[in-house]
Amino acid sequence: MRLVVVALSLAATAAFADDALDARLKALEGELRCLVCQNQTLAESEAPLAADLRKEVRELAQAGKSDDDIRTYLVARYGDFVLFDPPFKASTYVLWIGPFAVLLLGGAGVALFLRRRAQDPARARELNPDEQSRVARLLHDKADGTEGGA
Repeated sequence: MRLVVVALSLAATAAFADDALDARLKALEGELRCLVCQNQTLAESEAPLAADLRKEVRELAQAGKSDDDIRTYLVARYGDFVLFDPPFKASTYVLWIGPFAVLLLGGAGVALFLRRRAQDPARARELNPDEQSRVARLLHDKADGTEGGA
């Protein structure tokens, strides 16, 4: 009887440990990016590579590695891109500042275009003497009702 109680106790402890491990891994996988999908977390992705990475993360966790150890290992292997929220440092400036820089440059280009357009809407220029005489002839012919021209 005592053996049955110990066995049930160990089974309950193992089930609790598995639930805790699963919750820990789910949280950790939510912080990691799928290297194939790129816009999904490792937990969300159904790509075969994501399944392999989830398996690797589980093995590392079962081997006693902390979450920070696992993140460090994956960053060393795949770079900061594997983190869904990469740190702000020299090698990731482009990831953090790039979208804002593109938006800023695009806005500046639109503003410059609109400013030039407002200053010179028709892009009018002076006619040279040949063009002036041709316009005068066309207007004169139109006023006379004749359709001749140069």
